[in-house]
Formats: sequence, structure tokens, C-alpha cells
Amino acid sequence: MKKDMRYLCYPFMRESAATVDFEIRTDSLTTRIGEALSLMKEVEAVQRDLQILQPKVYHLNGSVRGKLAVNEEDLNELSGMYDYYVNFIGEKIGNFVLPQGTQAACVLHVCRSEAKKSVRALHKVSLERDVPEILFDYANLLANVLFTMAVYVNQQQGVEEIPFISKSYPTRPKKKEVANN
Repeated sequence: MKKDMRYLCYPFMRESAATVDFEIRTDSLTTRIGEALSLMKEVEAVQRDLQILQPKVYHLNGSVRGKLAVNEEDLNELSGMYDYYVNFIGEKIGNFVLPQGTQAACVLHVCRSEAKKSVRALHKVSLERDVPEILFDYANLLANVLFTMAVYVNQQQGVEEIPFISKSYPTRPKKKEVANN
């Protein structure tokens, strides 16, 4: 007798493989990107890019269990997004900042955090099976793009970033500062 599908939220839930955790993590990230999209009506560049990224994260999701669906073109497109936002925010990403500001920026920080969790889950998968390096590159870069988007959104809304100075880790002078001394 076939199980009634209403009692099954995800067919692989009972598997012990790390693939399941990765897929759940990237599903959560895709959902959070949807939440961020709902807040980006006034920030057209971010809205446009999140609309591109949301289905790409689902492609990242399926690329471990199924056919590899992330390619060099996708990675280059993501790299271009990173360069676009860094061009506007420049030095503001040279240090840690507190995840704060507008609601839209805060949700993007949550997306960034979810992307980092996805990278970690992907690492766990790689302990069990081969994972193409492009998936690591894409997932890591995605976290960094989401960070730059958060800073960009705050900048567009006139919100200053608050640097975080760690008491746990010593700060090192930047290369420019060392060169000038």
C-alpha cells in the first residue's frame, strides 16, 4: 500500500547521510532569500540579483544528490555580483561589522549566515562522498555576496555600519598600513 504523501514532507528525511542536512540547509537558505526579496522593492539591484540567486541555490541543493547543476558561468555571474557590490561599498567590508541596520539588511545577514551553514553542511557531505570543488566555491562566494548585499542595502538607506572589534582575536594591521610604515 502506497503511503499517503500528505504525511511525508521530504522523502529522504530518515536517511543518515549528510546530504540530507545539506539539502535542508540550502532549502532554508532559498526560503530566506525569498523573505529578503519581499523587502527589496526600493533596492532594485539587490532585488534583481536575489531573483537570479534564489533558483540557483536550489540548483546548488540538487547538485550533490543529483546532476551537477552549477557551472563556471554561474560562478562567474556570482563573482560579477560580488564585484558590483564591492565597487559601491569598498573599504566597508575590510572589517567585521555587526549584523544590524535596516530590516532588509538584517534579513540579508540571516541569508549570509544560512549560506555559511550550507558551506559547513557541504563539508560534512564531502567527508562521505566526493563533492565537486565548484560547489564549495559557489557556496562560499554566495555567503560573501549576501554579506556585501547587506552592507550595500544599509548604505543605500543611509545606515552606518558598526565595526565589530573582537576581544578574542588580535587585529592585524592591513597591508596598506604596513606598507606605509
